[in-house]
Amino acid sequence: MLNNQTLDKLRILKLSGMVESLESQLNQPDLQSLSFDERLGLMVDYECSFRENRRLARLLKEAKLKHQACLEDIEHNPRRGLDKAQLSSLGSCDWIHKRQHLIFTGPTGAGKTWLACAFGHQACRMGLSVLYKRAPRLLEELRMARGDGTIGKFRNMLAKTNVLILDDWGMAPIDGMGLHDLLEMVDDRVNTGSLIITSQLPISAWHDYIGEPTMADAILDRIVHNAHKITVNGESMRRTKKSL
Repeated sequence: MLNNQTLDKLRILKLSGMVESLESQLNQPDLQSLSFDERLGLMVDYECSFRENRRLARLLKEAKLKHQACLEDIEHNPRRGLDKAQLSSLGSCDWIHKRQHLIFTGPTGAGKTWLACAFGHQACRMGLSVLYKRAPRLLEELRMARGDGTIGKFRNMLAKTNVLILDDWGMAPIDGMGLHDLLEMVDDRVNTGSLIITSQLPISAWHDYIGEPTMADAILDRIVHNAHKITVNGESMRRTKKSL
């Protein structure tokens, strides 16, 4: 009876991990020989793991990553421009805390999006908020938000996200208002958040892609000069059907 009352109180306190741990202990007679301190330690450890797993699940759900990718599955092949030491260093996510950016360029199917999602997943593991967006779709959402009066709320949501993934940068033309929205979005992230960008266009072609020289200078100055740049080489992973 006392155990049931304890379980009920733990549920009221929303200590779900400790509830599961205590129930597990009650169903394992061999654990009864452990001291009170040892059993309590097991319950606290379980509660911490339970909360960490729940937080990770929430962050991954909110991130809406296109691929279920993680850094441990990367095949570090120098011919593809993937340097193991560099990727391992980036895996610490220190670049995010420094408000730096990560840019992957290369041909279609080379694995840029997969890599971006792997680093997004790693950021979630570190307890950071992540959001995946295809760049053309994000520009469309910004245009729609401006039209229905929710642009401020939408921009605030983007600004509060620790890591914003912009996939397929340079795939669709940008009009004048789109350039303005893009500049405002990038400017909102200066010293507050990081970007992960994937693009088939080499960085040297981004200025011409944006088109308007003054806007291009302003946008790229806020991104490129504070970014880690990786060119992914090799044939299409979609054709070879191999993992990274």
